[in-house]
Amino acid sequence: MKIKMEGNIKLINDDGLRLDGRAFNEMRPIKIQTGVIEKADGSAFIEWGANKIIVAVYVREAYPKHTQNMDRAIVKARYNMAGFSVEERKRPGPDRRTMEISKVVSEALSSAIILEKLPRVEIDVFIEVLEADAGTRIASLTASSVAVADAGVPMRDLVVGCTAGKADGRVVLDLSKDEDNYGQADIPMAILPRTGKVVLLQIDGDVSEEEFDQATSMMMNAMKDISKIQRDALMSKYSIEDGE
Repeated sequence: MKIKMEGNIKLINDDGLRLDGRAFNEMRPIKIQTGVIEKADGSAFIEWGANKIIVAVYVREAYPKHTQNMDRAIVKARYNMAGFSVEERKRPGPDRRTMEISKVVSEALSSAIILEKLPRVEIDVFIEVLEADAGTRIASLTASSVAVADAGVPMRDLVVGCTAGKADGRVVLDLSKDEDNYGQADIPMAILPRTGKVVLLQIDGDVSEEEFDQATSMMMNAMKDISKIQRDALMSKYSIEDGE
C-alpha cells in the first residue's frame, strides 16, 4: 500500500520501518535453484523478493569463425523482460535499458570467468525476467553467475550483487519497487567476494560521501549472506545428484 503525504509517497512509516515492514538494513527473501533447464549447459532460477528470473547458459565454439577470439572466450549476456513481467505490459524486443543491462552483466561475468582457459569459445547467457519488482539487474547478475558455474565454466569467483539507496532521506538496503520509483537514490553494486574486487557500481541519484559509505557498508555485509546462498544452491544440486 502506498501512503500519500503532502503529495509525496511516504516510504518510512511512523514506527521507523519501510512500507513492506523491513528495517533499513534488511534484505528481501532470496532463493536460488540450479539445474532448472535440462537442455542448457547451466541454469539457475532466482526469487528475490517478488522478482522471478530464470537464466540459461550455453557454452559452444563461437560461430561464425571470424567472431572467435583465439586467446580467450567471449561472454554474451542477453537480458530480456517478458511482456507480462510488469503491471503495464512491456513491448517485446530490446530497448536501451535491456541493452545496457545486457552489457553490464556481460562485463561483470567476464571479470569472474577465467576466459583464457576457453579460447575460441562463446558463452551465451540468456536472462528472462518473468516477474519484475526492482533490482532485476543485480538479481539477474547474481543468478547468472550461479548458472555459469553450473555449466562448469572455470571461474575465479562467483559474482554477487546487491543494491542500496535512499528512501525518505534514509539509507536503506535492497530497494523495493516503491523505493526505487520514489526514493532519492539507487546504488547497484557487485563484487568478487574472495578479493573484494568491484565489478559493477552505478549511482542513480544524489548521495553524500557519508551516505555512500553507509550504503556500501550495508551492501558488503549483505553480500556475504547472498554469496552463501549462491554456493549453497550449487552444493545442493550436486548433493542431490550424488544421492541418486
